[in-house]
Amino acid sequence: MAQRSQDKATTGGGLAVTDPGGIRNVVLVGHSGAGKTTLVEALLAASGTIGRAGSVADGTTVCDHDPAAVRQQRSVALACAPLRHDGVKVNLLDTPGYADFVGELRAGLRAADAALFVVSAVDGMDLATAALWEECAAVGLPRAVAVTRLDHPRGDFDEAVALCQRVFGDNVLPLYLPMLGDDGESVAGLMGLVTRRVFDYSGGLPATVREPDPEHLPAILEARDELIEGIIAESEDETLMDRYLAGEEIDTAVLVSDLETAVARGHFYPVLPVCAATGVGLDVLLDALVAAFPSPLEHDLPVVTGVDDTPRPPLTCDPDGPLVAEVVRTTVDRHVGRVCLVRVFSGTLRPDQVVHVCGHGMAERGHPDHDADERIGHLYSPLGATLREVPLAVAGDLCAITKSGSAETGDTISAKDDPLLIAPWEMPEPLLPVAVAARSRADEDALARNLGRLVAGDPTLRLERNPQTHQVVLWCMGEAHADVVLERLRSGGVELDTEPVRVALRETLTVPATGHGRNVKQSGGHGQYAVCDIEVAPLPRGGGFEFAERVVGGAVPHTYIPSVEKGVRAQMERGLLAGYPVVDLRVTLIDGRAHSVDSSDAAFQTAGALALRDAAEKGQPALLEPVDEVTVRVPDHTVGAVLGDLSGRRGRVLGTEPDPDAEGRSLVRAEVPATELVRYAPELRSLTAGAGTFRRRFAHYEPVPAHLADQLRKEHAPG
Repeated sequence: MAQRSQDKATTGGGLAVTDPGGIRNVVLVGHSGAGKTTLVEALLAASGTIGRAGSVADGTTVCDHDPAAVRQQRSVALACAPLRHDGVKVNLLDTPGYADFVGELRAGLRAADAALFVVSAVDGMDLATAALWEECAAVGLPRAVAVTRLDHPRGDFDEAVALCQRVFGDNVLPLYLPMLGDDGESVAGLMGLVTRRVFDYSGGLPATVREPDPEHLPAILEARDELIEGIIAESEDETLMDRYLAGEEIDTAVLVSDLETAVARGHFYPVLPVCAATGVGLDVLLDALVAAFPSPLEHDLPVVTGVDDTPRPPLTCDPDGPLVAEVVRTTVDRHVGRVCLVRVFSGTLRPDQVVHVCGHGMAERGHPDHDADERIGHLYSPLGATLREVPLAVAGDLCAITKSGSAETGDTISAKDDPLLIAPWEMPEPLLPVAVAARSRADEDALARNLGRLVAGDPTLRLERNPQTHQVVLWCMGEAHADVVLERLRSGGVELDTEPVRVALRETLTVPATGHGRNVKQSGGHGQYAVCDIEVAPLPRGGGFEFAERVVGGAVPHTYIPSVEKGVRAQMERGLLAGYPVVDLRVTLIDGRAHSVDSSDAAFQTAGALALRDAAEKGQPALLEPVDEVTVRVPDHTVGAVLGDLSGRRGRVLGTEPDPDAEGRSLVRAEVPATELVRYAPELRSLTAGAGTFRRRFAHYEPVPAHLADQLRKEHAPG
């Protein structure tokens, strides 16, 4: 497989814009394999941005420059590819279609003002794409649909449109119909429904526009009536429908104007056929992106506050307003250092400008709150991996900055003298744990450095250093995400191994018992002397630890009673059965003996630990496992399979109910042992064809069933 160099290069000649009205920010979304990256490549070539289109199979596309993307032949990261068409700068944001990389998708949605749903005429769409349509609808994001792969023998445009209408709902209507060539199989052109013109691509791009042939008119007129009714229904001219129904011929210019307004406001969703391989529809699609999609001036901006959470007035897309920008993606390149893709929402970002970089609210994911003043170096317009220098980036535009010392994905960039904070976008919770360990002591420092770089750039990755299991655990979105993360660690020069994830168990005693601790050592000189007797009783789950004393007659001097407690606590931390902390226990010191010379704090600590170990032999020790409360969100038709799977994981189903936020989905609530959830993320995805998601939170500890206790003891015991 051919692969060009993945190193970032910096050049001149970037696309700079001074008017936000001359910008379109469009995110391409759709399932993996729909053809998003290939379509972006074709649009770049059609606009003259690149000389010729690259190939996903050959690893030569602009957007899939990541080595992992080249190897897997699918996008694994958000990529920006700007082009210019009719004097307008269009920032195309190519997103991964695979569910593991939903964090990159959400970053693309944040940076965009409109979404282009890419649907394959061969493969249709997945349930995740349907859910994403509803998500875009909830925030009023304008949408259009591009039906790709028309040149495939099994490509069916009519079926793809029908599918979109079933899944996406009302006002999803084609603006063009494919026109077959002389061979009756290949797509040679498009039939425009509004203009009633044919766009003939038999001579290549741009299309030749001509009158339709007589045999094309019936299909055009039938589809045109439905389209015009849909456009007029969204028109602000309330008389238009009456005039149309009365038989009046509505002027094409009026229809086009109303169509563009309805699309920009998110009320109408045009479907455009396009074939990246042959060029059919590329110029039409570019025209639609520029004419129908909104500029940043027309899109609502995120809420902004002061760094101390004080309210601030709503932002406007004003190049002369206060500087507010957001880091939507961060990578660390071995040659140019940290590269941040930035969306400017307000103000103007310039080279050599001193700005405030602020990141709050992500500490639980390994991103401590941070504030720093930094000087911006050069600004770039990114074209995939290539950075082209630009003199400024105005409100509404996207740019790249390099060599920032602190900027991470999700951070806000604002003026030094007026630091602000943008409300973060919703980050999905990583639910697949992967334990990693440096292969040698020499690799430990390199592992720590590379982990810091990865976490800075990927907010869907959570780093956990578990003090109980002594493992470094990377919480990932799924197996494909974990594969990319591990590859990036190794490409940074780290030799590492993965190991089974250990779940932090607990131990307890199940029946009351007594314990005798004797620590008497006299071999000449200063010896050790401490004897204590304790009673141990289990507490209810979550009861913690209680220590009391009923010593009479000063058998254990008052000064040594805290020493016994220290020894008991230390032994509880070390464990009694398999090296796990002991919980839910009441220990009462009832008797003991001391020596006037040889007794000491250390001696009674040891005696206390010995007494607890002695009691454990009689107190029927047991392992406890954490149990999580799980909420699983799945399509209705998969509920039965999910319930059966949860039962097989020793889960206790608490109930099911319709999902209040989505029709055709259900919420399943259950309590499931954490040991059974280690690989639940990919297995739920397999059960539900990628449409199932879940959340988990710790509920309580429960005894491990007897038939599993011995096995878990061996698997989870340290060493």
